[in-house]
Amino acid sequence: MGEATCALPSAHPLTWDRGGGGARRRPDGLISELKLAVPWGHIAAKAWGSHQSPPVLCLHGWLDNANSFDRIIPLLPKDFYYVAMDFGGHGLSSHYSPGFPYDHQNFVSEVRRVAAALKWNRFSLLGHSFGGTVGGMFSCIFPEMVDKLVLLESSPFILESNELENMLTYKRRAIEHMLQVEASEKPSHVVSPEEMLQGFLKNNSHVGDECAKLLLQRGTTQVATVFIYACVLRRVLVAARGSFVVAHGLLSCRMWTLSCGLLLNRDRRITRPEYYFNFISRERFVHSIRKLQARVLLIKATQGYYDVRRENDANMELVLFVTNSLRSILKERFQYVQVPGNHYVHMNQPQHMAGVISSFLLSKERIRAQL
Repeated sequence: MGEATCALPSAHPLTWDRGGGGARRRPDGLISELKLAVPWGHIAAKAWGSHQSPPVLCLHGWLDNANSFDRIIPLLPKDFYYVAMDFGGHGLSSHYSPGFPYDHQNFVSEVRRVAAALKWNRFSLLGHSFGGTVGGMFSCIFPEMVDKLVLLESSPFILESNELENMLTYKRRAIEHMLQVEASEKPSHVVSPEEMLQGFLKNNSHVGDECAKLLLQRGTTQVATVFIYACVLRRVLVAARGSFVVAHGLLSCRMWTLSCGLLLNRDRRITRPEYYFNFISRERFVHSIRKLQARVLLIKATQGYYDVRRENDANMELVLFVTNSLRSILKERFQYVQVPGNHYVHMNQPQHMAGVISSFLLSKERIRAQL
């Protein structure tokens, strides 16, 4: 039985080289893909630079992956070792075990696991959106481990101010969705590369075409979608009781794969981000950021998001509270910068923030770690 090759045309926008785990330097400085063992499988990551340089751990946003940093890291100083990880259930990382829920604090624990696997005692964090809230919580729980915290379109925590009436509903929906997915025998949805791209763009209006393709490179798996069985038949005249009838004899059967589709890598148990956030009060926010020992850079895009609930984006009051609190408590350890662009400016126009991040990482002021 024959089979045609399952491959996308070389010019297709979603064709890529997934690479292996060996250390080899590319033009963008990427030197290796990493697989770090965890109890439920592995955490995947990619690294740029020398592992002997000061480390920077990069944390992507909700439903994104480590490719989120592919366009900004080549513009940052070469003096650092950048590692961009895929959170569990995202990108190339293993899904959580059945029955083990996705939760904000679990993602924070993944950061601690990565640091332990890489033998880092102190490092800097660069987090976009949800990744920034994970990095912020980690920096308050393990303050002695974080030298600098860079928040891209993010906040150290998500405030509950607009969510008090919804929080129990969110928890209920998260549990019900997890149980529904685990009980379902429905196979994952396979679509064409173009359909995958258009669907991604529809659900992520702030992402440009090229950046969407970049995220889908690591966020999807190529699979065969259409099989055709072709059988060769032969007509045969057979004598039957003085007359002739036509019979068909099967000679051979072959199979061809006509096309290939894409399957999302992310765990289907992961849905809306508000189902998994740990919302906190303003009082807890102030108490928590007092624990910070890191220097903090918060970069806000002029056309970015201001609230986890998109319909509340016009209300900047929470952002003002966050920035004013950080400035009041951290004083000279806090820096706030606005740049032109939207929520994915770090991918769409990385040059708008590369200089600010570079200066911040290279600054020599360092707070001595305190236990």
